[in-house]
Amino acid sequence: MKITTFIGSSRENGNTEILTDIVTKNIQHNKIYLRDLNIKPIHDLRHDVNGFQPVDDDYDQIIKALLESDLLIFSTPVYWYTMSGLMKNMVDRISQAIRDARYPQLRGQLKSKNAIVVTVGGDDPYIKGLPLIQQFKYTFDFLNMNFPAYIIGEGHRPGDISQDKQAIAYAELLNEKLKEVTVTGTFK
Repeated sequence: MKITTFIGSSRENGNTEILTDIVTKNIQHNKIYLRDLNIKPIHDLRHDVNGFQPVDDDYDQIIKALLESDLLIFSTPVYWYTMSGLMKNMVDRISQAIRDARYPQLRGQLKSKNAIVVTVGGDDPYIKGLPLIQQFKYTFDFLNMNFPAYIIGEGHRPGDISQDKQAIAYAELLNEKLKEVTVTGTFK
C-alpha cells in the first residue's frame, strides 16, 4: 500500500505535522509539504466555452501523488475553523484536475482511494474543528473516496499537541492499524 501525506501547514514541525508523524511512524510513505510547492489558486473556467486552461505551477506533483497512492493523509491545522489556505488551494484545484484531458481516469481512480484527515487547532477544536472534518467528508463523498478515519487534536503553541493524550493515543492506534493495512492492503 502506497501512502502519501499532504502537509498543509505553513509552519515547520507544527502540531499537526507532529500528530501526523505519530500516525505514520515506521511506515513507508511519501510526504509532500504544500508550503514548498507553487500551487496557484483555481481560476474557475468550468462553464467557459474553452474550459480550464493549463496552469504553469507544481500541481502536477499533486496529481501524480493522488494517482500513485492508495491512502491519502490530509494534514492541516485548523485555520479560522477550516483547512489552511495551502490545503484549500490544493483541494480547489481538484475541480480542474478531474476535467484535465491529460488525466481522463482521475475521478474514477479516486474512487479506489482511502483518505484520512489529521488536524490540530487551539480554539476548542473538538467542536470547532468539526466543520473542517465535514468539509473534507463532503469532498470525499463527491469523489466517492473512502474516509475511514480522522483525528482532531488540541494545541495552542508549538509542541502543545504532546499534552493532548487523547489525540496521541488515537494517532498511535491508527498507526498500528496502518501497519496492518500496509501488509494486507485492505483498510476496513
